Amino acid sequence: MQARDVMVSPVLTVDANATVREIAQLLLARRISAVPVVDADNKILGIVSEGDLMHRAEAGTERSYSWWLRALTGDAQLATDYVKSHAVMVNDIMTRDVVTAAPETPLHEIAMLLEANQIKRVPIVNEQGQLVGIVSRANLLQAIASAKPALDISLPDSIIKRKLLDELKKQPWTHTFNLNATVQNGIVDLWGFAPSAAERSAIRVAAEAIPGVVTVNDHLLETPVFVY
Repeated sequence: MQARDVMVSPVLTVDANATVREIAQLLLARRISAVPVVDADNKILGIVSEGDLMHRAEAGTERSYSWWLRALTGDAQLATDYVKSHAVMVNDIMTRDVVTAAPETPLHEIAMLLEANQIKRVPIVNEQGQLVGIVSRANLLQAIASAKPALDISLPDSIIKRKLLDELKKQPWTHTFNLNATVQNGIVDLWGFAPSAAERSAIRVAAEAIPGVVTVNDHLLETPVFVY
């Protein structure tokens, strides 16, 4: 699946003339956690999230520094924090370095962007740089929840075994020369050796994901891999 398949579109946006109070009211009213800031051509200028509003003077939650921490932090950072907690206009508090993706971006790449940048959403922009959608962590969960099984029919035991071994041979972490599997009436028994608990778990997961598998019995033993 691609970003275009799960993104929310059209996207609720604001312009740079919006006030911080208006943004807070908008997030509450629409039950959203962030809103992109765009120009007249619908190109992203920044994004404002709940995190940008956590340390505000109105709520008495602005950052408090001890004297020694103020000395270590430096005047520039203290001034930046002051702007974040006291600014009236969204232009002063928005995050300007926004991570974006194209509509054709595969979902696994979107997931990696979210994880690598420790963010909760990725705006989707077209070739002209215009905002066309947004993908959040929740949208990825929706894709998982609505996913259909690859096959709705059970596979014969011999096909299950072949698919399992073929899948494992494609993985760089497996040591298939130490593995064997028997399948009877959809019950998979795993035999042989695995060098770690993580590999044992991954092998079991690979077996459980095959259509027609009823249960998986793990008889694998953990042992170092010897190369002769």
